[in-house]
Amino acid sequence: MTSTEATRTADSDLDEIFLPIFDRIAQGAVERETDRTLAYEEIGWLRAARFGALRAPVEFGGYGASVRQLFRLLIELAAAESNLPQALRVHFSFVEDQLLAEPGPARERWLRAVSEGALVGNAITEPGVGAVDRYHTKLTRSGDHWLLNGTKYYSTGSLYADHILAAADRDGERVGVLVDANAEGVRQHDDWDGFGQRLTASGTTEFSDVAVTEDRILGPGYGAPGPTYATSYLQLVQLSVLAGIARRAERDAREWVARRTRGYTHSAADLPRHDPLVQQVIGKLSAAAFTAEAAVLAVADLLDEVLARGAKDESDLVAVELAAAQAQLGVIDTVLPATTLLFEVGGASIVSEGLRLDRHWRNARTISVHNPAIQKARAIGDHLLNGADLPFAWSAGERGATR
Repeated sequence: MTSTEATRTADSDLDEIFLPIFDRIAQGAVERETDRTLAYEEIGWLRAARFGALRAPVEFGGYGASVRQLFRLLIELAAAESNLPQALRVHFSFVEDQLLAEPGPARERWLRAVSEGALVGNAITEPGVGAVDRYHTKLTRSGDHWLLNGTKYYSTGSLYADHILAAADRDGERVGVLVDANAEGVRQHDDWDGFGQRLTASGTTEFSDVAVTEDRILGPGYGAPGPTYATSYLQLVQLSVLAGIARRAERDAREWVARRTRGYTHSAADLPRHDPLVQQVIGKLSAAAFTAEAAVLAVADLLDEVLARGAKDESDLVAVELAAAQAQLGVIDTVLPATTLLFEVGGASIVSEGLRLDRHWRNARTISVHNPAIQKARAIGDHLLNGADLPFAWSAGERGATR
């Protein structure tokens, strides 16, 4: 057993802490979906249990979990509420950056902060800009500090967060800036209008002369070209959401069938649960959930190895990026059909708005359009056939919370 494994919290202990919380979260999922109620209370439960500190070292107050352990629990959380792993997506990437940073006061400060419950959201993407090399958000010098000005969209999780990781242009250099969510000049809006994943707090964030000190400016990156662990890691969070959706869809369909006493005149059995065609659907839904989870955990295992080696070897980074892209195509093609197939187990009553089973397809369809799969499929083919570079979204550059 390695020293890292010796200080790692066991799966059974993590389950004892978090699975009851996930069960509580699941109980309100339909009501939140119906009323569009942001999950502030539920995030509070996760914060109190230090869910955001899963990867933080035990010595700093975290759980010391492996990447596999993290993603296993993200799948469990997604099965309870698919919006929440996505809302925490950049938080876990930020923690990973700190783990990879050079030891020092800044690294320890942020790892201790997340171990005490601090959460990090994001404000990276800009409305109407698209490409990361055209950020309009600016960081400009003002005396002994800097001022941040700009507007961001898809600020996933920021309404739930204590700090916001923003991407900005500083004299032609792209940098990350860590801003307190309640800082003067920060305005946040819950105006995400997608038909799925409605509770991820993915709306607009405005920065108006927000004061930024030198220690809150991250190193270069957030758009610079080059291989990085981060794109595969962030993609895998989305895939864990899909795996969790598949698990919940199967469970909801199975429970609905088990309770149902009315069949059809042309059914093969009096009770739906005894109908071989209905049984077949449940079997396929179960297989979809199993397959999606297996794919996610396989990539998580590879990430564990890459991150343990410092995530610096280019061949490592290419290998895990390729694996995540391949898993993306497989998981999407598995989960999306499953969230439609589930409706075959019943008649018109299964589309009741009170059940909100449509949320599984809407949420899966929404999460699947991130980093469009058709572009990934082409990139994989070009890479395997012609040795073309994979399309890493950005380079992590210098890691850590300071320059």
